[in-house]
Amino acid sequence: MGIYKKIFRPILFLWPPEKIHHFTFGFLNVISSIPGLLPLFFRRNKNIDKSVEILGLRFCHPVGMAAGLDKDGVAIRPMSKLGFSFLELGTVTPKPQPGNPRPRLFRLTKDQALINRMGFNNRGVDALAERLENRPAGIIIGGNIGKNTSTPNKEAVEDYAYCFEKLLGLVDYFVVNISCPNVSDLRELQDKDSLREILNRLLDIRESKKIFVPLLLKVSPDLNNKQLLDLIEVVKETGIDGLVATNTSVSRENLASKKDKIVMIGNGGLSGKPLSHRSTEIISTLRKALPPSFPIIASGGIMPWKRLMLVLIWFSYILDLSMKVQA
Repeated sequence: MGIYKKIFRPILFLWPPEKIHHFTFGFLNVISSIPGLLPLFFRRNKNIDKSVEILGLRFCHPVGMAAGLDKDGVAIRPMSKLGFSFLELGTVTPKPQPGNPRPRLFRLTKDQALINRMGFNNRGVDALAERLENRPAGIIIGGNIGKNTSTPNKEAVEDYAYCFEKLLGLVDYFVVNISCPNVSDLRELQDKDSLREILNRLLDIRESKKIFVPLLLKVSPDLNNKQLLDLIEVVKETGIDGLVATNTSVSRENLASKKDKIVMIGNGGLSGKPLSHRSTEIISTLRKALPPSFPIIASGGIMPWKRLMLVLIWFSYILDLSMKVQA
């Protein structure tokens, strides 16, 4: 880690984080295509033996890749060789969309955090579905689904339904993303009526197709107590299979970075170390309100580095994304 901080990170930080992100994915795809080359760059930790079974799936250990890092599944094969127990792809939308204008990804080095306003940039669910037709074996893959920015909220259920049907049978679980702060008005879908409509529609599709794939919902860290109680009520009513907590936050509290830098960056979702306390609070509230066996997947990063029990230490360092860049 000392070599990374002293040599590699200063060099990598000469470029915008989004460029480094794409460079790293290209680099991984190149070296993974050459037999025997990948292990020379990345050490695999063979001592991890913490398998867990939830959602009817057996995870070889509890740590995976969150949605947002590989939206389009362009690095499934190299990532599947790096020790993650699962890969969550997306957020993907029915139609391709470029996302928000650049720059849209910003480092807060002092806070070990990022602010992003990517805006669900992706190549569309059809492209992801085609790529998953030849998915590698031995890795659990989740599909994180959303709506196109141009789709009015009153029609959002159709976008979620389209993505769900396209990926049904191609992914091992689904996550419904209605909590991202980087898509205009998206989080309005967190109200009880809208949320209930979307989840029930997807559950009806699943039942009609007779293909059981777990359905989870991604939770915002910015929900107040009433909103959180409403969400818990809908979860119980609909009978969905689990939750992912939490997404990125619009909060800017208790940051070490200079205020003028934060103001200059502007809107976007905060991820990384500053969310640790709030995310843990949300998870604790959910855990107390729901049955002990109800699956809750924590999302937002693993701090500090020395506790990160992943086979791919160097990959996290290169991206400096704390493993969990959100959409």
